Amino acid sequence: MRRPGAADTITQTLEVGGIAVAEYVIDPSIERTLSPRPYLHPVRTLGGVVVTDLVPDDHRHHLGLSLAVADLDGTTFWGGRTFVAGRGPTPLDNHGTQRHDGFSSESPSGITDDLTWLTRAGEPLVRETRSVRATDGARPGAWSLTWTSALTNVAGRDLRVASPAVNGRPGAGYGGIFWRVATEAGTHTVKVAEGSGEQVAHGSTSPWLLLSGRSAADRPWSLWFSQEGTPEPWFVRMSGYVGAGPALAWSQPLVLAAGAVLERQLTVVVADGELTP
Repeated sequence: MRRPGAADTITQTLEVGGIAVAEYVIDPSIERTLSPRPYLHPVRTLGGVVVTDLVPDDHRHHLGLSLAVADLDGTTFWGGRTFVAGRGPTPLDNHGTQRHDGFSSESPSGITDDLTWLTRAGEPLVRETRSVRATDGARPGAWSLTWTSALTNVAGRDLRVASPAVNGRPGAGYGGIFWRVATEAGTHTVKVAEGSGEQVAHGSTSPWLLLSGRSAADRPWSLWFSQEGTPEPWFVRMSGYVGAGPALAWSQPLVLAAGAVLERQLTVVVADGELTP
């Protein structure tokens, strides 16, 4: 197991058929207010179109594809401001860190990462085993990314998982495996089983979600998201920025008992061209 030094940045390249499709990055130099955590960026189609964004001006705490939780027992692993009832989004000194403890497996097709989630004061809340795998897609011009996380409560007490929506901000149920989409140009569309558009997709429990767009060079791409098990509501943004992911605590808090394990998995087909449902 490799342990990084305080100033080390570790990048693991994921490949499909010899083509580099994603970079898994552990960067200890990330600002504390962004809730430092490992992330995937850039993620690319097989044709080389970048479909993630990193530290965009509108939301600097959006780090490509990452596991980001807005409120874990009072600590934010999402970054940025914290929603406080009666005050709104508020800068607080409550930013946690997902510490990379080492890889238990590494290969061109994926990694298994061992992490500890720490509060601002350094208290361990959960230990995570994270698997990120890249495989051939089910059609030409596509590949599949599977992110699996198992989080074990090591705090010695029950932990409350919440979101701004749980804490009083309607519609802001974000927190979980979240994909910030590259939005440099073009029109983006979103579809779920019930229909099309942000208003339909946001909060849907469709088993799948399809995001499509175009690069600055007008090259079409598609992202097909699917969840393992009973689908959680999708958090979707198409105006202001483009991003999506299943929500851990959409409108009600999730309580992780002391010693309990929370497991989640998301699979995304990354494709050149336009996919259809």
